[in-house]
Amino acid sequence: MTPKIDDVIAYEIKKDIADRYFGFRKLIEEDELDLQHHIRQQSFILEKRISFDLIRLVILLKGEELIASFFDMTSLDKDRFFDPFFVDAPTIRERVFEGVKIHGLTKFKKFRNLVLDSYERLTVHTAQYMERYRQLQEEKEVIDEEIKLFYQKNDLGSIMGFLRSLGDTKSSGSMQGGMEIGMAQSLEKKMAIPPPLPIENYLPVIDPLPPLDNISKKLKKLIDQAYKLHDQEAILFFITEKPAVRR
Repeated sequence: MTPKIDDVIAYEIKKDIADRYFGFRKLIEEDELDLQHHIRQQSFILEKRISFDLIRLVILLKGEELIASFFDMTSLDKDRFFDPFFVDAPTIRERVFEGVKIHGLTKFKKFRNLVLDSYERLTVHTAQYMERYRQLQEEKEVIDEEIKLFYQKNDLGSIMGFLRSLGDTKSSGSMQGGMEIGMAQSLEKKMAIPPPLPIENYLPVIDPLPPLDNISKKLKKLIDQAYKLHDQEAILFFITEKPAVRR
């Protein structure tokens, strides 16, 4: 049976609407997948670089008061980044000192340089992290704009209303294939594209750390006290270079 011209036109209109809608939506969803991938990469950097730097510093400073003083002078969130478990966990201790270069003429100088170098690495890694964090925010803003543009070009309410109108005529030969109001509203809700959650929902914001020159005097005082808290076995462990292990 030859399809009626009204049915053909209705089909082509619906196909055009669907192609435009799903094509645009696919582009947005691909950008969102890329954003999620980049967030996971940043989460790994946070865990592997910044967390390792901080755990190493916490282990070296050892004393609870010294650790608290360090977090105070750097304005880092102690509750977020400090766990007492890290101080005495042998496996973690081995991991965070792998591949760390040691330099200095005496045991104390090597220990002090190790703390200072660890702090400088932390400031570099934190700056890199926050630069990438800003880029993630820009990626999210681009997606937000894409979604706004999507709604400008795809008014879901109007589309649903138009599709309903295709089946509104009473004649059996009219352009049928519309939908009930309740079904249209449900479909409109499903077709909506929510914006990505803010980046801070996935990753913490870290304020810029003070340069080493600004806190070196205070930090060296903490180092002097921390050195006295460790036994010689621990000091030798810290100042002995350990090759990086590939995992």
